[in-house]
Amino acid sequence: MKKIITTVAIFHIVIAANAGNGYNQEVFEISAAIFVMLAVMGFILAFLKKILEHRLKNKIVDKGIPENIVSSILETKPNEQKHINVKWFAILAGIGAGLLLVYYTKPLDIHSLAIMAFSISLSFLGYYLFTKHAEK
Repeated sequence: MKKIITTVAIFHIVIAANAGNGYNQEVFEISAAIFVMLAVMGFILAFLKKILEHRLKNKIVDKGIPENIVSSILETKPNEQKHINVKWFAILAGIGAGLLLVYYTKPLDIHSLAIMAFSISLSFLGYYLFTKHAEK
């Protein structure tokens, strides 16, 4: 739900930036700064989650809780985090390719967002195809 709200908010900001007399550089810079801050905060939250999960697992093991309870608590899904590095590579490569295309198709306008959306969607498609191929 949060991703949908964020996407809708960014979309409205872009429309507001283009609604005036042409392109408004300040609104674009503010939107980009907000997006970068959200990405950094998401990374920090994911990192803290991993650290806290590790500490919890260590405390459970140190307390000497019976094995059947520990195994039910610490049970992980095998495919949950299996290809996380490949996923991030695909996403960042798609963003990089999109930014490269946007740079060479100046001036910045609504087509820049279309290029970014298309390149990111292609990177997700590549990741999906990779996971389907890896399951075989």
